[in-house]
Amino acid sequence: MVADLVRNVCGEHARVVQLMSSGVDPHLYKPTTSDITQVTSADLVVYNGLMLEGGLQSALERAAQRGRRVVAVASGLPDDRIRRSEQLEGHPDPHVWMDVRAWSDCLDVIVEALSELDPPHAAEFRANAERYRGELKQLDDYCRRVIASIPESQRWLVTAHDAFEYFSRAYGIPVRSVQGITTESEPGVEDINALVAFLRERRIPALFVESSVSDRNLQAVIEGARRGGAEVAIGGRLFSDAMGQPGEYEGTYIGMLDHNATVISRALGGEAPPRGLHGRLAETPR
Repeated sequence: MVADLVRNVCGEHARVVQLMSSGVDPHLYKPTTSDITQVTSADLVVYNGLMLEGGLQSALERAAQRGRRVVAVASGLPDDRIRRSEQLEGHPDPHVWMDVRAWSDCLDVIVEALSELDPPHAAEFRANAERYRGELKQLDDYCRRVIASIPESQRWLVTAHDAFEYFSRAYGIPVRSVQGITTESEPGVEDINALVAFLRERRIPALFVESSVSDRNLQAVIEGARRGGAEVAIGGRLFSDAMGQPGEYEGTYIGMLDHNATVISRALGGEAPPRGLHGRLAETPR
């Protein structure tokens, strides 16, 4: 998501090297020797921040201490925009890209960093950012509209781990999950049983798996609900900590959020076009 944001600002004036491939869980990522070489030789290193990058975080901090240009896109957000976990003693929730407006505000950090690095193209960086900001505004409006169309009694987002609280806050859909904000945490039997009881009580029709997180715990929830006489379907696969494959629409940030909002809305009884905002999604089932 960070690489996609940078590409939209820099255009043809930089070569963007993405360290984590699609489908990788950043919470559990361990940097390779090649990663360290890329970081220490780059003109500019851009990352999410808020403790998302797991094992890569210390390597980024060391590079900064040694004089490399290293910036976190979330550093430009005011503190009151950052959600903090009650379960993990104030640990910042790093999943800011789930709120399109917040992610749009991260453009300013990238424009400033690139302009300092390459002043002759500063005006172009600003223009690129404003163009992209307009596209994100359209996406944000779409997310609000299709999520609001879900009947209120069914407007609950149940997922594998707690990556969707920014989405929840931005688009008015409460969230329940098996794991916390980092996939390093493991849920206990009590966590699974509590979620099963919640699904049965609320009669939630569907829950959602994630592309970068094992569905093992959610399968246990589905089985527990079934034993209790409640049928809960898998509403679809969402992108949480990773986008789709390179070259695909879902492999862009806009495609990722378009997919998520469309799949959630349609699975929970809302009104969204089968192929999403731009008609570029693979058709999503009801």
